[in-house]
Amino acid sequence: MKASELRNMTAEQLDQKLLDLKTELFNLRFQQSINQLDNPSRIKAVKKDIARVLTVQSEAKDA
Repeated sequence: MKASELRNMTAEQLDQKLLDLKTELFNLRFQQSINQLDNPSRIKAVKKDIARVLTVQSEAKDA
């Protein structure tokens, strides 16, 4: 997900996206712990997406 796409979202949409990403990260970590994770690089991508959402929320709060 690109930061430009996130900047076009409303605050409620960003909150929902953050919740979805955190849930996905939890599920990926769970799969990893039981050795059923197919794509380990997805964890890194989800973490970066979470950071992007938090950055955009912080920017919106400061503006």
